[in-house]
Parts: sequence; C-alpha cells; structure tokens
Amino acid sequence: MTYSTVSWKALLMSAVLALPGLAFAADPAMTKDGMLVDSKGMTLYTFNKDAAGKSMCNDKCAANWPPLMAASADKSKGDWTVIKRDDGKMQWAYYGKPLYTFVMDKKAGDMTGEGKMDGAWHVAKPE
Repeated sequence: MTYSTVSWKALLMSAVLALPGLAFAADPAMTKDGMLVDSKGMTLYTFNKDAAGKSMCNDKCAANWPPLMAASADKSKGDWTVIKRDDGKMQWAYYGKPLYTFVMDKKAGDMTGEGKMDGAWHVAKPE
C-alpha cells in the first residue's frame, strides 16, 4: 500500500465515524412550503392552550395530536427546546411552543388540523 492509499482509507474511516454525530446536529424539523414539517414531511402544529414550554395536550388529545417526540439524548439548541411532558417523555418545542402532528393528515403536505377546536390548532411556521 502506498501512503496515499492509507491516507484515503483513514480519511474515509474518519468521515464514517463522524456521520452519526452529524445526524444529531440537525434540527428536529424542517421548513417546507412555508411551514414546519417533521422528518417524514408531515405538517407540524402548535396548540393555543399550551403554556410556554409546557404541553397541555395529553391522553386523548395526544392520541389525536401526536407530539413531536425527542429522544432522551436530544438537547435544546437555539430556537429548539426539549420539554418534559406530563407522562415524563420528552417533546420538541419551537420558540417554546410544543409541536405536534395530526392523525387526520394522511400524507406529507396535508394541513387538515389547521383551525381545529375553534381555532386552537395552527400550522407551525418558521419565525
């Protein structure tokens, strides 16, 4: 083996080992068509009854409006915060507003939850 072959293999191995760490650096959601969506492209929503950093959507509400869950290793960063739910699980919030999907949205881009419950649910938009 030549020096350059060994160098390329070392560089490639370093890149492969660094990839898992880079995956955690990404935001928990992305912007598409002017709204926040999860990793599957499903619309994210906010709930008017939530307090800053506190989800008020639990039990039956959470069955219809699944929270954007955070892994136990996830950490708050910038505009994104990890909050603790009443059940002890962790959820992502954007500017302190907990984020949810809606069970009636069947495909990426659906926004059937907008305005539900007398206007209490809103499509989450980037600030």
